[in-house]
Amino acid sequence: MKQANMAAVTNSNMDLSASIAGILNEKHCAEHLRTLKTFTTALRDREYRDAVEEQAFSRLLGVLIGLSDELQTAGGDEGSVALQLQLVAECFRAQRNSCVQSTRNQSLLRELGFVDVTLKLLSFLQTTTLESRDSIFEPLRCGIQFLGNLAVGNQICKDDIWQQSFPNLLLQLLSADDEKTVSYASMVLHTCLDEAKVEELSEPQNIKLALRVMELCRTQPDLDWTVLIATQHFLKSSALVESMYSGMSQHERVTLLELLFAQLREEDSEECGVPFSVARFLANSFQKDCGTVLTLATGSASNDEVLQEALTVISLLDVLCEMTSDHRQFMFLQDHPDLLVTTVELLEQVHAIGKASKNIFSAAQNFSCFSGDGDPSSHSPVISFKAHLIRLIGNLCHSHTNNQNKVRELEGIPLILDNCNIDSNNPFISQWAIFTIRNLLEHNTQNQELVADLERRGPADYSALRELGFLVEERDGSLLLKPVRKDS
Repeated sequence: MKQANMAAVTNSNMDLSASIAGILNEKHCAEHLRTLKTFTTALRDREYRDAVEEQAFSRLLGVLIGLSDELQTAGGDEGSVALQLQLVAECFRAQRNSCVQSTRNQSLLRELGFVDVTLKLLSFLQTTTLESRDSIFEPLRCGIQFLGNLAVGNQICKDDIWQQSFPNLLLQLLSADDEKTVSYASMVLHTCLDEAKVEELSEPQNIKLALRVMELCRTQPDLDWTVLIATQHFLKSSALVESMYSGMSQHERVTLLELLFAQLREEDSEECGVPFSVARFLANSFQKDCGTVLTLATGSASNDEVLQEALTVISLLDVLCEMTSDHRQFMFLQDHPDLLVTTVELLEQVHAIGKASKNIFSAAQNFSCFSGDGDPSSHSPVISFKAHLIRLIGNLCHSHTNNQNKVRELEGIPLILDNCNIDSNNPFISQWAIFTIRNLLEHNTQNQELVADLERRGPADYSALRELGFLVEERDGSLLLKPVRKDS
């Protein structure tokens, strides 16, 4: 029975191979399309795929080359061009099906030259000015799907596709005005990428491709492949992150930082794959640009460029807070030169500006925006900014005596105590202030004595702490934050 099946498969192979050969010498017609569709359908069967002879693929390649030549001469009428495009799409489908779970066919098609012919045809289709523009999308999609199937699990094929399509053709396909084409091209890029190829992307002449991927992350967030490319590959390369960041618009920088923030929060393990050097780069960027936020108090928020720069700084702060919270590999940031000093000084400036006049940094008691009744357009772009500055200070001082002392020397302790009040512009600011004071007092006698002295002299007002259910209590020379008993 098995021999009979094999004989049937062999005969079918021979018949189809002969039929495909006939396409090479005849004027194209609907019958040729039916022949190719029969071949495509037969290739869905694993047994048939494994038995296809090289000659059948060679003849298919001949058909594809002929169609490519005919299309590029652009000598046919609209009807013949439409048929040619359908035939090209069916050739690509047959190629795609032949590579499913078949290393043998992947290697065979690569050796016969299908990669080169397919890529040249895809490039032509992407840049051509055919009257029926929409008709090119079907062959585009099928051709890219073939490349994806050819690359899966086959390093030689991945390298071959990369060598012949990087960076220009990949950039063209990712810029197509067809969502499925872009999605399939993203899949191919993701399949081909490895550490060495990511480093190639960071070179100046290639950076446009990486920036296009990040632009797609921003404009088409539901496109999973580009998000996977960014999180699984781009964020693990400090060279690429720095190159992209310098060439990005502020909108794109925010997208990059949001993806990085999500990656940090998603990973439960100690290692999230983000290099130390990326953390250092982001800390330096925050220190360099953080003063931009202050311009928002002067009404410069109406300037979109200034606003976007400020939003980038706010996103940088969010990432630094997350990096220094429950991620031991980034706690070296506690010793990053002047990061703590910059943060305390910025908090001091923001707090002073908010107290000097009514502006975007002033404390508020408007909680309508959290009840769902507020106008979203009126929400401040610096919501929680001051609270996160305090949080970062607390993180940088956790079990770090030198930083605890530095905050005291910068007169940061009274500043943080002055931010223990409820503020609708900074949700949870009281909790972060309490957290930070706790970290500043832990095993630090000098800081404990300072807070005790502030209480005795009156500058430190603990009423807000008491309203939140805490007392500041001295015990055996130590100052403690203690929950208020319900009966007290």
